[in-house]
Amino acid sequence: MKRYAVFALALALLAGCGRSPGLPFSPSANAPTTDSPTTSPIKHVVIVIQENRTFDDFFATFPGADGTTHGIDHNGNRVPLVKGDLIQYGVAHSYSTFKKELDGGKMDGFDLADGSIHHVQQRMGAYMFRYVDPAQIQPYWTMAKQYVLADHMFQTQGSGSFTAHQDLIRGGTAISQWTSIIDDPSDSGGQQSAWGCDAPAHTYTQLINFQDEYLRRAGPFPCFTWWTLADLVDRAQLTWKYYTPLLCCSGGALWSAFDAVKAVRYSPEWKNNVISPPSTVLQDAKQGKLPSVSWVVPEVHDSDHPGGLQDYGPEWVASVVNAIGEGPDWNSTAIVVVWDDWGGMFDHVRPPHADHQGGLGFRVPIIVISPYAKTAHVSHTQYEFGSILKFVENTFRLGPLGTTDVRATSIADCFNFDQSPRKFTPIPARLPQSFFEHEPVSNEPVDDQ
Repeated sequence: MKRYAVFALALALLAGCGRSPGLPFSPSANAPTTDSPTTSPIKHVVIVIQENRTFDDFFATFPGADGTTHGIDHNGNRVPLVKGDLIQYGVAHSYSTFKKELDGGKMDGFDLADGSIHHVQQRMGAYMFRYVDPAQIQPYWTMAKQYVLADHMFQTQGSGSFTAHQDLIRGGTAISQWTSIIDDPSDSGGQQSAWGCDAPAHTYTQLINFQDEYLRRAGPFPCFTWWTLADLVDRAQLTWKYYTPLLCCSGGALWSAFDAVKAVRYSPEWKNNVISPPSTVLQDAKQGKLPSVSWVVPEVHDSDHPGGLQDYGPEWVASVVNAIGEGPDWNSTAIVVVWDDWGGMFDHVRPPHADHQGGLGFRVPIIVISPYAKTAHVSHTQYEFGSILKFVENTFRLGPLGTTDVRATSIADCFNFDQSPRKFTPIPARLPQSFFEHEPVSNEPVDDQ
């Protein structure tokens, strides 16, 4: 344990002495690659981030997609998938669960995952082999049928929401050529702690190294000096916002991706660019006030997170899409709806490669919506979260961050910029926008893992 303590001290010193602690990557002013047009009609990219679902959980039976109707249990038995409810029991989804479910690439360990059924922790068993009734997520299926559904988007790491949301603003959590942050921060006793610069002083992060060794509480305090996409946007003198639930409480509720980014947390951007409540995006969209780049994180009851008592996620996303589609910025906007991690849920597709930094993780859904999106198209291109960042970088000619955006394939092939902008057709939903505009603030964690 002594060598881990020394290692942790070295990382902590690195984290305090510069904008990019020990990173092999740095932002570049290089010209964008050629997978986007020289001039783009897109002036606004909106990244809507939902919670904890796999592709198969939502789209196992979507026509033309790489879905399935069965899984394989740890005994090698073929198990039919059962159609179930959107409200599901929560499943563990730390790196250890990812490894257990992956089982060396055999994809047969899902029934060994642990979860909570009626507040009792237990092995999930056959419960894991299910998918959500499409009738209960009809807005998502409507968007997918009208625009682009991609069936090979892989999360950056086999980890939970803390690192996933860093991946969606930065493209990775590497702090050196050999080591990445993974899972949630925790205190010295191993209990989950707050997820950012507002964490108690005794908070540590977990690490994974290139030898797949898990270094518990060996990482730096979760207030990072690394560059994010927001830095590139600032450098280009463009605008950005991060719409997120109010930062107010302890544990997982004290959570926002930019709360873990020191340069944002301790600058005017924390007040001016990190916006609460997330429903503010509805008014900004209707008034034509969308920034160049935005991230939209929902309230917990609107997040699709399994294990809750209610989920208004499909209606929430429909409200965001409808506000943009019916607003003045529609003809210059690309909307990317993505789920931050797999949430422990079943998926049958093996991640295409291992990068020795905890990834790639399992598939998550992604829907691309725009007047220039291809029509009724299923993309089979291999993507990762860096693919979204690369599209933003190329669209606004920002140059790369130099993380996983370098290796990733841009989502640009979801678009046809030669077509005339499509007229927007509202997405039917059972709840109106006004429901979310007046929704009480929950003050509950968006996620607890």
